[in-house]
Order: sequence, then C-alpha cells, then structure tokens
Amino acid sequence: MKELERYILEHGEALGEDILKVDAFLNHQIDPMFMMELAKDLKEHFKDKNINKIVTIETSGIAPSVFLGYLLNVPVVYFKKSTSKILKDALYQTKIHSFTKDIDYQISCSKKYLNENDHVLLIDDFMANGEACLGAIDLIKQANATVEGIGIVIEKAFQDGRAKVEAQGYQVYAQARISSLHDGEITFCE
Repeated sequence: MKELERYILEHGEALGEDILKVDAFLNHQIDPMFMMELAKDLKEHFKDKNINKIVTIETSGIAPSVFLGYLLNVPVVYFKKSTSKILKDALYQTKIHSFTKDIDYQISCSKKYLNENDHVLLIDDFMANGEACLGAIDLIKQANATVEGIGIVIEKAFQDGRAKVEAQGYQVYAQARISSLHDGEITFCE
C-alpha cells in the first residue's frame, strides 16, 4: 500500500537495524482518518472471505481492527496480555514472545467470545518473527474457530515471521513490507 509506505517514511523512525518506531500514527498516537484508509484496504483484500469476527492482540492492533470491524459490521475481539479480576471465566490461553519488548506474555481470550462457529480475520500491527501471530492462531485453534485470513499493517520482511506462519499453512497479507532498516534508512520490498 503506497500510502502506508509514504506515511512510514514521513512519520516513522528506524531505531537500529530491526526496530521501526511508528508511534506518530499507529502505536501511541492514532490517526483515525489513516486508520480508516488501512481498514478500507484490508476490507478490499479480504472481500471474498467469509468473516464474522476480527481478532487482534492488545494494543496496537486494536485501532485498525475496530475500523475494519465497523466497515465489515462484525465484532472485534482482542486477546488480552494480562488477566484481571473480571477476566477469570473459562479462557483460552497461550504464551507469546514480544520481539520489540523482548518479553513473554500470556495472552487470553474468554471462551464467550470465540468458538467453532467463528470465521476470523486476524489483524496485527507488526510482523517480525511471527510469534504473536502464531500465538493468536493457537488461541483461534483452541476455540475450533477458522482462520479466514491474516492481515498485517507492517511486516519486517527481513525477519522470518512470514515464513513461520506460511509454513503452518496460512497466507499473510502485509500492507507494507520493510526490506531493511539499515543505517536508519527505511527500505521497502519491491
């Protein structure tokens, strides 16, 4: 998506060889008009899929997911990274590793919100090593739900996330694919 590439170049910042900071529009401050453009692109890409629910992992995948949920008129479920006093009912749970924060999370989803009747579109903000995506797929499989598609806003294509996810039999659609963050310069895949 050329508009996303332009936005990344204008508002993003390469922090070393493997971290891209996009908090000006996606991870800290959210640009709602641009989120709607991302959602429209995702809707168009997955228009032939039978989707009745969108899932994401808190927090940065929530904004594009909610806008897409609005366009598709389907609920959005986000997998929580921590439990609370009110999230104590029957849960699907799995562990994931955050590449950016270099920590493990246990993600959870109430069994009330995901089941075998669901055909889900998984949306996430970034794909690096694929751990978050594979963890989310694990929760979806625990619910016996069907993964209809995987949409990623920004893929760091120089890392092996896509290969890991595709090796499990899932196709990945990334709206922007970064080939390099070498010397602070953001380069996109052709």
